[in-house]
Amino acid sequence: MSTPSELVAAYLLGIEQLRHAVRDMSMEQLRAKPIAGKMSTLEVVAHLADFEPILADRMKRIIALDKPLLFAADENRFLERLAYAQRDLEEELALITSIRKQMARILSQLPPEAFDREGVHSEKGLVTLAKVLQSAINHIPHHIKFIQEKRAALGLPA
Repeated sequence: MSTPSELVAAYLLGIEQLRHAVRDMSMEQLRAKPIAGKMSTLEVVAHLADFEPILADRMKRIIALDKPLLFAADENRFLERLAYAQRDLEEELALITSIRKQMARILSQLPPEAFDREGVHSEKGLVTLAKVLQSAINHIPHHIKFIQEKRAALGLPA
């Protein structure tokens, strides 16, 4: 099992992984949908930016409250209604960066036992801070795979 400091380092690494994945893409390439039925790269980044504060809020609530209720979020409704195709890439990346740096600072100050604190997810039931943090760590790499597929379909280097 990873230590809290290793988890925090992995969480911060997501920022650079995402920036690397979208490097040197033009606005046309960011908005392109080279794979039918899939989001554009910009829409993927907007999705990540919209869920970053949700994941951070869940972690903060677990840290600060006793077994707080953590609400699920419908990613498809967000995509449909929150103008993902019109977002600004740098704003989205800045938001992700800011939230992750703030959360890393908070998480770094916690004693190891704090990572066992629990919240009650509205769909998944009991979840620990460590589990929510691991979910946040996995979120960006999970979506980078889709960005890499789009880069390949557009003839861009991985």
